[in-house]
Amino acid sequence: MRAISQDVFGSPDVLHVVTRPQPVADPGEIVVRIHAAGVNPTDWKHRAGLPWMSEPVPVLGWDVAGVVEQVGSGVTLYEPGDEVFGMLPYPRGAGAYAEYAKAPTRSFARKPANLDHVRAAALPLAALTAHQALVDTADVQPGQRVLVHAAAGGVGHLAVQIAKARGAHVIGTASAAKHDLLRELGADELIDYRTVDFAEVLDDVDVVLDTLAGDARTRSLGVLRAGGVLVSLVAGDPESDAADAKQAAELGVRLKGLMVEADHAGMRAVARLVEQGALRVHVDATFPLAEAAAAHAHGETGRTTGKIVILVD
Repeated sequence: MRAISQDVFGSPDVLHVVTRPQPVADPGEIVVRIHAAGVNPTDWKHRAGLPWMSEPVPVLGWDVAGVVEQVGSGVTLYEPGDEVFGMLPYPRGAGAYAEYAKAPTRSFARKPANLDHVRAAALPLAALTAHQALVDTADVQPGQRVLVHAAAGGVGHLAVQIAKARGAHVIGTASAAKHDLLRELGADELIDYRTVDFAEVLDDVDVVLDTLAGDARTRSLGVLRAGGVLVSLVAGDPESDAADAKQAAELGVRLKGLMVEADHAGMRAVARLVEQGALRVHVDATFPLAEAAAAHAHGETGRTTGKIVILVD
């Protein structure tokens, strides 16, 4: 099979096409013939090299949409030919930038009939992150005020919709050019971070979804009501993390750091929202598999709205 690999850490140019053996399903696993693979910021961070990494990931990518090619022994959920989407186990289970990938069966869910493979591939990691933050961790309730930072980003624009589906009053930070899209997705209030300091105009927020860390996370703690929760998706340096934890305790709010997990129940919940018309993903751009480097370069501009997808089949 064709796949995208790298020999060294570095810029997008280190990515290149290789030929690899097609995977074989072990017990409890399925092999998926990939139609499309989602691209996430963690992909290019792994490509460039994270502090704990000693060597590159053999094949990058965690978001998969495609058709079941093979099932291992003991698998009852799927049969060859079934259309599925899901996230390969994060962070150790990468391999989506390829024509085939294998993973535990419950990393996947059936692809909704009203969702094509491109949009299905754009959803798993970002939608699971938003769902696990807002539903599993924060337990957002009707009427609560939820602040989503970088609301037009991959996680952010899905988080807006998930919070809205929970009955929340949703506030988003984004550049003014992206406000119309976010209103369409259900945002109730929008703040142009380029011209307005959110910390000066907001208070009594129940939940903050932090995709930025740094000073934005520190200032976000101050807009929470007592008993509120900030769920952070980005770790800072140890010193700033410790300082923010201390401030949270002093303010009587909770600070939680989240790393997304492969989640069958979460994928099924995401699928239901899609089927109900309550969740749609915005695809900013698509690239063929051989142009994965261009997909990374596009993502690293920081100007994308929604998601980037690699077309495999």
